[in-house]
Amino acid sequence: MFLLRIFCGGLLLVCSAAAFAQSPTADSSRHIEDVVVVANRYREVIPSQRLTGEKLEALSSFSVADAIRYFSGVQIKDYGGVGGLKTVDIRSMGTNHMGVFYDGIQLGNAQNGQIDLGKFSLDNIEEISLYNGQKSEIFQPAKDFGSAGTVYLRTRRPRFAQGEKAKVRTLFRTGSFDLVNPSVLWEQKVSDKVSASLNAEYISSSGKYKFRYRKMLRDGSVAWDTTAVRQNGDIRSVRAEGGFNGYIRQGRWNAKAYFYDSERGIPGAIVNNVWKRWQRQWDRNFFAQGSFQKQLSRRSEVLVNLKYANDRMRYLNPDTTLMYIDNTFRQQEVYASVAGRYAILPRWDVSLSADYQWNTLDASLQGFVFPQRNTALAALATAFEWGRVKAQVSLLATFVADRTTQGGGAAASSVRFADKQEYTPAVFVSYQPFAKVGGLAPLRLRAFYKRIFRMPTFNDLYYTDIGNVFLRPEYTTQYNVGAQYERRYASGALEQLQLRADAYYNEVTDKIVAIPKGNGQYRWMMMNLGYVKIRGVDVSGQASWRLPLRLAFSANLSYTFQKAQDFSNPHDNRPPAGTYGGQIAYIPWHNGSVVANLRRSSWDVSYSFIYVGERYHNSSNIRANYEQPWYTHDLALGKEVTFRKVKAKISAEVNNLLNQYYDVVLNYPMPGRNYKVILKVEI
Repeated sequence: MFLLRIFCGGLLLVCSAAAFAQSPTADSSRHIEDVVVVANRYREVIPSQRLTGEKLEALSSFSVADAIRYFSGVQIKDYGGVGGLKTVDIRSMGTNHMGVFYDGIQLGNAQNGQIDLGKFSLDNIEEISLYNGQKSEIFQPAKDFGSAGTVYLRTRRPRFAQGEKAKVRTLFRTGSFDLVNPSVLWEQKVSDKVSASLNAEYISSSGKYKFRYRKMLRDGSVAWDTTAVRQNGDIRSVRAEGGFNGYIRQGRWNAKAYFYDSERGIPGAIVNNVWKRWQRQWDRNFFAQGSFQKQLSRRSEVLVNLKYANDRMRYLNPDTTLMYIDNTFRQQEVYASVAGRYAILPRWDVSLSADYQWNTLDASLQGFVFPQRNTALAALATAFEWGRVKAQVSLLATFVADRTTQGGGAAASSVRFADKQEYTPAVFVSYQPFAKVGGLAPLRLRAFYKRIFRMPTFNDLYYTDIGNVFLRPEYTTQYNVGAQYERRYASGALEQLQLRADAYYNEVTDKIVAIPKGNGQYRWMMMNLGYVKIRGVDVSGQASWRLPLRLAFSANLSYTFQKAQDFSNPHDNRPPAGTYGGQIAYIPWHNGSVVANLRRSSWDVSYSFIYVGERYHNSSNIRANYEQPWYTHDLALGKEVTFRKVKAKISAEVNNLLNQYYDVVLNYPMPGRNYKVILKVEI
């Protein structure tokens, strides 16, 4: 009941802010060809890294995870192939500290906290944004304040030319791995203020590709070196999503439903000369969500978000030489949020948001405890401008109550665990030292501090014979200072230039880790043992040029240096295998990327390069755990053709051009050189 009182109290405060607001005034939005443009009151204090429109299309990327690799400060764990699991880690703080938002509402996984970004196609994505700390905007749900870093995925919103009523876009990919990937997008103008869209996609792939398997001995000699074909990496999946978008006086709304169903093989690790695994996984994900935003007056506005999600996952390991497993998990989530903004002064805003989330997990495991979690969040934030200084300050209050139920029928017993309450602040500041040039501030200095935590997942706490109900939350503390230079040029070849640099220091405390329990290799216990210090520098640049012969050239570069050290156990410092002070697993000291695009009329050529430096697959930084650097070159060529009202584009891609064999995760080999042909038709 105390959670309900907190949530209702937050709603009351939001409604009170609206009640004290001034009466509605003239519409502050503009209506241009059925597109309402609402200007943000504040420029971002901490700008995001973004990929939009043509930049997204220029990448030789198959999924959202593939595209995010080009951001600085990001590490991808990719287990290989079209259907392989792909998770993202920002600045080495761990996958569970990253929030992923789909059209403004967070994607959840209460079971293990990880979002597989390989499930999300780029076909319907209009923009991908990455924020360190949090989104630089105070008018947002409380959940948006609750992660160490966030990725925002914005799907395509229908836009129509004068007199246009409907659009249809079809896309077909084929190529290596026996890939068959058709998709269709239909957009319909229902009225002057309402539009609808439906997007469907099918993926089929054998997942078979050649890989090189090599073992080096400690003296540097080769134990074995062979080439084989990756097995059991097949996937069959269907994705469908549809929704409505609408505008009202001084506001807008949207509603969306999403469905994903897949069966995939899990190729597993190549160890002990075992070349094929038999594990299978079935996923079925559904969610429906809606958002409503309205400006109540010149000084106030309100935002309401609702969501329901239902996920099912079945994992099968039929190999009895390991351990026969056939488990099914079902999750449900209900989420509601209300946020309000009030302008105290023309350059001083305050916002209050209140969220409620309910999660459950059912499983076919023997002795499972069927947990339920009630979470209430309240965020109070303010943003102001004073001369050339801009600042945002927020305080997030999080209240969590878990309940478990064991047994069934009359013998069922329920246990409620101690409520958890956490209060976490954040401060963001930017300073403009020089006057604006051409409407832009050429140089901006920025800094932020944020303390946040993540709750243990249901698996951490309650997984049969592994979970630990006494786990504490895992905290991160972030410090960041940086600068950005941006300028547009009215004459000359250089059209636009943007440079960014950030230095940061992060700490992760009470890190949740799995340690062996007893002598059985399948018996583990979750514990709060970890302590990690992370120092790093992110540098990125973007530029575009106007060249002779009507050529347009653009380039994006990013570089990251990180020293992420494990200080969990000060007693584990004995050479040669001590872990104390070692670079944590899979975090390279150096990594970077280059994306370049050359365009002339209907032709475009794109090139992308990713480099990941040396690293170790264990915090014990010894030769046996050393992982070599890897890099890939991708090349794409596209041609657009227009015939009456039909627009078509055919593209050819070559990925991993130099056919380098490498592992992102030890013993999970990645594909060598591979190809794609893409045909896109718009009517």
